[in-house]
Amino acid sequence: MHIGRLGGLKWSGQGMAVNSMTGFARAAGSNGEWRWAFEIKSVNAKGLDLRLRMPPPFDRVEAEARSRLGTALARGTCFATLTAQREGAAATARIDQAALGTIAAIARTAAERVGLAPPTMDGLLAVRGVVEVVDAAEQEAQVDAACAGALASLDEAIAALGKARRTEGEALAAVVGEQLDAIEALTLAADANPARRPEAVRARLAESIAALMDSTRGFDENRLHQEAILLAAKADIREELDRLKTHVAAARALLEQGGSIGRRLDFLAQEFGREANTLSAKSNDVTLTAQGLELRAQIEQFREQVQNIE
Repeated sequence: MHIGRLGGLKWSGQGMAVNSMTGFARAAGSNGEWRWAFEIKSVNAKGLDLRLRMPPPFDRVEAEARSRLGTALARGTCFATLTAQREGAAATARIDQAALGTIAAIARTAAERVGLAPPTMDGLLAVRGVVEVVDAAEQEAQVDAACAGALASLDEAIAALGKARRTEGEALAAVVGEQLDAIEALTLAADANPARRPEAVRARLAESIAALMDSTRGFDENRLHQEAILLAAKADIREELDRLKTHVAAARALLEQGGSIGRRLDFLAQEFGREANTLSAKSNDVTLTAQGLELRAQIEQFREQVQNIE
């Protein structure tokens, strides 16, 4: 993992890796007469959902396969499919003597009645149910060895899937880091917006008060000033800006920590959105409103990306 800068955080990759929830891997193997292949595909999900398909006689190790997948993965819907075939096993044919005798007697009687030639052996053997093809008996030791080999292939596929998820996770972490940079930059820009300066706030309040006094006679001027001060306090976005900065720092710390951080990043995305919505609602200046809208757009992109992190 290369050393990158994630918005003020020197991400050295020394912590645990950030994993995506999407990936694909395949591993194949053989033992004796058996050939098999394990394919694993994972996609994003709120929790861990394992869906296995294993043909007989390999279904006897499904519980162990499920356990290994559950240990390796923390989140995501995982589809694990095993395909297997048995090659080179000799088959034997068995004739149902009773059925053959009964059918032959009936056929001879019918042939004599209408003056036809008696039935031939190849014709009788072609009758359904007379001949049954039986696969060679499965030897338990061979099946056990094949099942053990299939589990080894599963381990190989799990390792390949983990590598694929880590590779995509690194790319996701870089994108999310850039989005945090953008969120932080917009937060700082809103904090430095000239419309938030005390003199600008006082000027807007003075204009509002003057307009109201001109249009309203007999209004209590002291009461009006008290209401104006209250409105100014409600319009203050200091707390929202401070919480946004705190959330940015927390998200960066999670990226550095790595591991299964998707749920916590998703929670922070919700907190980002709540603060941005409040900031926009409190805004009493067109430039600050525009910054709030852009902030909400960046947060939505951040939220969409973290949905794919384990």
